[in-house]
Amino acid sequence: MAHLQLTAVAGGRDDEMEEVALLGPYGDAEGPGEVDEEAGVRRVQVRVTGMTCSACTGAVEGALSARRGVRSAAVSLLQNRAHVVFDPALAKEEDIVEAIEDAGFEAEILPDSAVSQPKSQKALSGQFRIGGMTCAACVNSVEGILKKLPGVKRAVVALATSLGEVEYDPTAISKDEIVQAIEDAGFEAALLQSSEQDKALLGLTGLHTERDVDLLHDILKKMEGLRLFVVNSAHTEVEITFDPEVVGLRSIVDTIEMESSGRLKAHVQNPYVLSASNDAQDASKMFHLLRSSLFLSIPVFFMRMVCPHIPFVNSFLLMHCGPFRIGDLLKWLLVSIVQFVVGKRFYVAAYRALRHGSTNMDVLVVLGTTASYVYSVCALLYGAFTGFHPPMYFETSAMIITFVLFGKYLEVLAKGRTSDAIKKLVELVPATAILLLKYKDGKYAGEKEIDALLIQPGDALKVLPGSKIPADGVVIWGTSHVDESMVTGESLPISKEVSSSVIGGTMNLHGVLHIQAAKVGSGTVLSQIISLVETAQMSKAPIQKFADYVAGIFVPIVITLSVLTFCTWFVCGSLGAYPNSWVSETSNCFVFSLMFSISVVVIACPCALGLATPTAVMVATGVGANHGVLVKGGDALERAQNVKYIIFDKTGTLTQGKATVTTTKVFSGMDVGDFLTLVASAEASSEHPLAKAILDYAFHFHFFGKLPSSNEDLKKRKEDVFSQWLLEVADFSALPGKGVQCWIDGKKILVGNRTLISENGVNIPEEAENFLVDMELNAKTGILVAYDGDFIGLVGVTDPLKREAAVVIEGLKKMGVYPVMVTGDNWRTALAVAKEVGIEDVRAEVMPAGKADVIRSFQKDGSVVAMVGDGINDSPALAAADVGMAIGAGTDIAIEAADYVLVRNNLEDVITAIDLSRKTFSRIRWNYFFAMAYNIVAIPVAAGALFPFTGLQMPPWLAGACMAFSSVSVVCSSLLLRRYRKPRLTTLLQITVE
Repeated sequence: MAHLQLTAVAGGRDDEMEEVALLGPYGDAEGPGEVDEEAGVRRVQVRVTGMTCSACTGAVEGALSARRGVRSAAVSLLQNRAHVVFDPALAKEEDIVEAIEDAGFEAEILPDSAVSQPKSQKALSGQFRIGGMTCAACVNSVEGILKKLPGVKRAVVALATSLGEVEYDPTAISKDEIVQAIEDAGFEAALLQSSEQDKALLGLTGLHTERDVDLLHDILKKMEGLRLFVVNSAHTEVEITFDPEVVGLRSIVDTIEMESSGRLKAHVQNPYVLSASNDAQDASKMFHLLRSSLFLSIPVFFMRMVCPHIPFVNSFLLMHCGPFRIGDLLKWLLVSIVQFVVGKRFYVAAYRALRHGSTNMDVLVVLGTTASYVYSVCALLYGAFTGFHPPMYFETSAMIITFVLFGKYLEVLAKGRTSDAIKKLVELVPATAILLLKYKDGKYAGEKEIDALLIQPGDALKVLPGSKIPADGVVIWGTSHVDESMVTGESLPISKEVSSSVIGGTMNLHGVLHIQAAKVGSGTVLSQIISLVETAQMSKAPIQKFADYVAGIFVPIVITLSVLTFCTWFVCGSLGAYPNSWVSETSNCFVFSLMFSISVVVIACPCALGLATPTAVMVATGVGANHGVLVKGGDALERAQNVKYIIFDKTGTLTQGKATVTTTKVFSGMDVGDFLTLVASAEASSEHPLAKAILDYAFHFHFFGKLPSSNEDLKKRKEDVFSQWLLEVADFSALPGKGVQCWIDGKKILVGNRTLISENGVNIPEEAENFLVDMELNAKTGILVAYDGDFIGLVGVTDPLKREAAVVIEGLKKMGVYPVMVTGDNWRTALAVAKEVGIEDVRAEVMPAGKADVIRSFQKDGSVVAMVGDGINDSPALAAADVGMAIGAGTDIAIEAADYVLVRNNLEDVITAIDLSRKTFSRIRWNYFFAMAYNIVAIPVAAGALFPFTGLQMPPWLAGACMAFSSVSVVCSSLLLRRYRKPRLTTLLQITVE
């Protein structure tokens, strides 16, 4: 595909052509408006999502070109766009979108305004912190408001993290307007981070006076490439918008310090650190409220339960101050502070919810406590002016609020622990890095310690032994071993030398390394892993729809039940349906019924239902990341638990993907060296792993013993001799699923499988056929070669199986999952490999596009099908499968199209992914059982269903305590997933190791 793209630009240098192929907007020279509408053609630009590599762009181009009426199509991988010229009489925009979607990608026609702009405004994704949400009903309310905003394309809100992710068009709505909309809905909101690459938040030290602010303004105004800045002197921050092509973030920070003569110093604010700080503030605020409530409620409780048994204290409390007793006045004063000062947050939240036509837990708390408080005040006034003192329940409202706050505090602490996985990943990144300074001629000039957030691509960095690698890059000097277990889960240290790639956040063990930064910020592997985990934690599993539905009707049902409870007990009492002895001498039928009613309102807990799924998904995705299994979302996690069939690609999945040539057989009398040179020349332009194996074998055949021993000299020597011994090739073309063909010395050469040779009318000698069959029966792949119409020989290639393949296949069978192998290889080789690993169902000689058809055939009966592949060549099949697992993704995590990304190239992680899914949803079901069972049992008990038989009456304050602990118990249940351990294959297979 690269060759096809490059040759479209004639007369340019190679690097220029590559830039056009990857980055160019496809014909800018013509100008966006120069398509001749009168000639009957139209041009549109389409946003294409889901593309991962050049093979994907080729697939999209092929699908578009095959559509009737399409004149031309060019696709850019990096811009995620397709530029299509078509005849409007024969095709419509909907046809263009349908063609791309049929190819397995998502498509959206961009408006004409976006087409005419040289740099389009793409949709942004913003992460907002939303405070004040208490249950699933709040989540539904915020999501509903956000989705109605103009320019908002998608909005997902997570209760467990108090975060919302909003995809919006910045030309239609700003982030400030989104924040304002959330605040108008009655919640607190702030933007944490955005997908925009040219914005940053800088913290400042030394910004004390107006003079300092003016100095900062003067410095920033003079800076080139700085488009906009907003100084917040109260928080000593400045938000900057800059052109990264003109000025780098490090230059901005350095300029501020230098131009202010050191008075002002700037540093980049890490959004994760800010988030952790906000979490700590939430917990601190909740603890302060709890402490205040306890301090005021304990005396009230003490006066009610203990003081009557202490004569001198009781006599003091019964003394009168005017018409009121001192004890009653003290309780009224203390409880009023608890009710309206400490409990203000409940009133505010309830008002906001009701204002927008929704209900939540705060409404129930306000109803219960207010009813108790108002009744007690009325009883106090009645007793003061009549002399008859009915019972008062001031301690009820105070204790309810105290217990609810205690539960909320525990919930905040527990929810904070569910995101420990992300915190651990964030902590992997070192705070600083050692920058190697160089003169213009490249000579070493010194070292400088800089903030790791200020590293720029191309920077040369020094990594000392025992320190963490600050960014993704390539080793340019030195050798060492690196521990990558914290990122990839690979336990053994990896050897690193010149040209080896390194991952930011991993630990350098022994030697000093000099690396050149390639990816920084959000482009690093670690950032992508964090982003994937966050995205998964933001997503909703389908099972959560049930909880959202129940949460929407829960509060009205509870209030109805509370009213019914009051009416039932009151009417029955008025009619004498139960004995007067049930009502205490100091009470009456009204108070007796009211206490049951308040208990019903207070004990019901919608929070437990709302937290059941998101907390479990959050913990599970974090645990998965720690084991090298990255889950794209809760829906993928839910589907994986029901996998019935799992489809394996052969090459690189079941096998090691490191093909080696084992046999060379010439049948034409040609010298073996000449034969290998001919085949290697033909395969040199192919990207297939088998082609690389043949090329390496031929190279070593010719130059074995003639090459230097050091790696650097070897690479230079290879580059020098490579172009000298290979023959000149013309009209090369790769034929997917068949092989390659080209012309050498004016004669056509074919290198591939039986199909390619037979289609070109070349006869295979019987001797060669027998030799080929023997190889295939031994799990080797035969590469046939024909030259100038004659069969001249074959090459035998084998790709060793992964050592864990057979055990993993057996383990999957034990788990009730049926393994299937799908490969483009011939039947004999495929069956030999399948027999070796223990797979009974094999589909061989399947073209890449046909793998998706195989998957659909298994899906016909409603079975859930998983596909395990390398995430690049198998992308259509991964998209077609219910659960796509990309294995051995390494540093290509950002562009994977699968539902699961298995970072290590180890099949055991397939079992881990399925097992983690099953364990997670088992835990979610238990969470729902606890939440539902709690409400089903607790509400009747609170309503007094057991009172006629046992005399058991639940006081409202105890009901409040039960409600508070129910949500905490669900979160703690989810936290048990942190103890998850990968299944041991020996246990799974019930093997006894002696």
